[in-house]
Amino acid sequence: MRYLLILAFLSLGLPAFGDKIPPEILDRPIPADVIILGEVHDNPVHHQNQARAVAAIKPAAIVLEMLTAEQAARITAENRRDAAALAKVLDWQSGGWPDFAMYHPILLAAPEAVIFGGGLPRDQVHRAVREGALAVFGAAQDFGLDQPLAADELRLRKDLQMQAHCNALPQNLLSGMVEAQRLRDAALAAAVLAARAETGGPVVLITGNGHARRDWGVPRALAQAAPDLSVQTIAQFEEIAWPDPPFDAYLITPAALRDDPCAAFSAD
Repeated sequence: MRYLLILAFLSLGLPAFGDKIPPEILDRPIPADVIILGEVHDNPVHHQNQARAVAAIKPAAIVLEMLTAEQAARITAENRRDAAALAKVLDWQSGGWPDFAMYHPILLAAPEAVIFGGGLPRDQVHRAVREGALAVFGAAQDFGLDQPLAADELRLRKDLQMQAHCNALPQNLLSGMVEAQRLRDAALAAAVLAARAETGGPVVLITGNGHARRDWGVPRALAQAAPDLSVQTIAQFEEIAWPDPPFDAYLITPAALRDDPCAAFSAD
């Protein structure tokens, strides 16, 4: 399957795995059952690129990390067109995500696509920190949550959680934060599978880069549960890519203007 996808990418002028791509490639459809479009959440250019890709892919379904299934069910053909009205219907502001105006064009880029929510209520995520992902999600679908992480992977993931939280997390919370991330990966994978079962696909997943990574994010959960699915992941980085980026392809964009999120921890 991977070899066939490489041939399909090359036939369209798309890159092989792990390549940096120009934004213009997003104007071409991507040959896969599931296309995962990563982002840095508050970067408006990343959402413009996602809308551009969605317009080319014309997916049957779009799954958003930023919405729960209950929120997604509130979207109608009528309120979908009005950004302000839809943000109010979704109670977007309470979710802590960046301005809905950045995400709304993605929904308009494929107006016939069914919208699915892949996010979870906060109480479930908090429970995963305390009890583990498997205790919250269960084993109804095989996403590998019953399998312990390799020691090297767990150590790296704990380090990344610490860095993402400005090196301010207590050490005893790090394993729980990794479990919360595993829970989110499983929930997003489940939403993708539900979207494909209902619509036939293709399915686009809008999510952060961390969930899009092939080595341990949503793609790994999908490979565990549905190994025959073809999945393509595209990440978006600011100014510079991660070393050995674990994605099929990636873009480099300017960084968003933002305050230093760690300033509060370093203040005297």
